[in-house]
Amino acid sequence: MSLLIAEVLDAEELREARELTATLAWRDGAKTAGATARAVKRNLQADLSSRTGAKLRDMLDEAIASHPVLRAAAQPKRFSNLLVSKTEAGGGYGLHVDNAFMGRGEARLRTDLSFTLFLSAPETYSGGELMVELAGMQQSFKPAAGDLVLYPSTSLHQVMPVTEGVRLVCVGWIESAVPDAAARDILFDLENLRASLAMRHEAQSPEMLTLAKAISNLLRRFGR
Repeated sequence: MSLLIAEVLDAEELREARELTATLAWRDGAKTAGATARAVKRNLQADLSSRTGAKLRDMLDEAIASHPVLRAAAQPKRFSNLLVSKTEAGGGYGLHVDNAFMGRGEARLRTDLSFTLFLSAPETYSGGELMVELAGMQQSFKPAAGDLVLYPSTSLHQVMPVTEGVRLVCVGWIESAVPDAAARDILFDLENLRASLAMRHEAQSPEMLTLAKAISNLLRRFGR
């Protein structure tokens, strides 16, 4: 399942993120790609080791990790370090699959889900669509600034060449507490149902208690 989550960043957060990125140093993005992906990656990545980079990373981390829709869909156990990527005219990222594991030591995680948070407004650049291949179909994403696309790390995907302007995004990976994708989909449906029923039923109503029990027991069954 791929999911478009709107307005993960609001207008003020977007303004601050863009101001911070304007002061960062950039390096060849191929240096952070796996051996296969390195040959098709043509972008720049921000150095987030500075004080400004840390401020940007912390702001983005908080917005992404706390978003209720992302949490319901991904059932996150751990998040990777974030990357901020800039693709200028002539750049792109050819068809590839993300590494199954990322990081080292205690920071090593299994990549169940990938996400791209768009920082550039779509009208400011040409091309640059995120293309995700799923079960015989291809999905194309070029959403509004502040929107996030969540998709399976198991899928082939690519960033189409940018022909004009600059594409600025934040990317990262999630190790889910529920590794089984089908189970995550069921839990996401139930969490959406819980949010809907909460507008009509008290928290201690039989309906809400039964639903809470079902969700908890599914987490016990499929959670790791």
